[in-house]
Amino acid sequence: MAEVGFYHLTRSTLEQALPRLLVRTLAAGHRALVLTPDDASRDALDEALWQQDVWLPHGTDADGDPDLQPIWVSSDVTPRNGARYLFLTCGASTDQIQLFERAFDLFDGSKVGAVEAARVRWSDALFHKHNMTYWQQTNSGWQRVE
Repeated sequence: MAEVGFYHLTRSTLEQALPRLLVRTLAAGHRALVLTPDDASRDALDEALWQQDVWLPHGTDADGDPDLQPIWVSSDVTPRNGARYLFLTCGASTDQIQLFERAFDLFDGSKVGAVEAARVRWSDALFHKHNMTYWQQTNSGWQRVE
């Protein structure tokens, strides 16, 4: 079973929060798959990752070789770069979470539809008996909510 963390974005955008989590993932020696629901979202996140102050080595299934990329941005859940960490973004979901050690479900708290969809994903993860945590942004960073 995977460890699934739900990250409720209330103080920043996905484009601001995701790079910080990816930096920590790389620092811990892990590879990541950033899953998007479609190619347009993939391309937008790819562009956003190149605009960061910190270098985040990554590629997409539109370019590059997944074996060489510690971060792979794709609309395909296959961990082609050997990723054990999965980042669900832009409402992406999958029934393949068990392929990963950890999953990070990032959702925008300012969008009613995004919160409702996250609740459905929470129920699904609960049904599949994944270890789950819920994180909410505060002034000082992420806080785990029990």
